Amino acid sequence: MNLSAEAALFSILRLRMVEMQLRERGIRDERVLGAMTRVPRHEFTPQGYRNQAYEDHPLPISKGQTISQPYIVALMLEALALTPGDKVLEVGTGSGYVTALLAELAAQVVSVERHATLADEAREVLDRLAYANVRVIAGDGGQGFPACAPYVGPRRAACTARATCRRRSHDYPRGPRGLAAVAIDPDAQRQAADYVARDLPVCAVGSGRGAYVLGLGR
Repeated sequence: MNLSAEAALFSILRLRMVEMQLRERGIRDERVLGAMTRVPRHEFTPQGYRNQAYEDHPLPISKGQTISQPYIVALMLEALALTPGDKVLEVGTGSGYVTALLAELAAQVVSVERHATLADEAREVLDRLAYANVRVIAGDGGQGFPACAPYVGPRRAACTARATCRRRSHDYPRGPRGLAAVAIDPDAQRQAADYVARDLPVCAVGSGRGAYVLGLGR
C-alpha cells in the first residue's frame, strides 16, 4: 500500500473511531471530537501495531507503557473542559498521543515523562507533526514542573496524569482553579474512588475497558 492510500485508510478508520467509539458512547464535546478526528493516532503507535491504531483497546509501547483506549482518552479530555487559552501540565507523556490532543485543545502544553527514551520518541513525533505549542521534558513529574508554572489560563489550570492508588491525588499539581483527570487501573476502582474522595470531590467518573477515569473537582 502506498503512503497516500495508507493515509486515506487511516483517515477513514479515525472517523469511524470517533463516531462509533466516542460519539455513540456519549462523548459530546465537539472540540474533543474534532481533536480526535485530526490527530493521527497511528503516528504514535509502534510499527507492529499500526493496523490496530484505531481499534477499541489500549496498545503497547516501549518501557512497558501503553497508549490508552481512545474512549478513556476522550473521557479525560471532556472532563478537563479545556479552553483555547489554557496552559496544561501533563504528567506522563507516554507515546505523545494525548500530548498532541492537549495541544489541539489548549494554548500550551508542558509534558513530563520519566522515561527519557519515551520522551525522545514522543518529542520526535510531535515535532514531525509540527506541534509548536508543546514542550516535552524528561524527568519525574510526580511533583509537577514548577519551572514552567503557573499553569493557568483564562479560566483554569489543568493536569492530566496516569496514576495508581499508591499516589494520592494531591501529588499532582493543580492551580487554585485547576482540574485533574486521572486514568487508574480497573483493579483498583474501589480504592481509587476512596483515595480521591479523601482529597477532592469527584466531578466525573467514567468506566471503560482497561481503566477508570476520575475527574477531580476544581
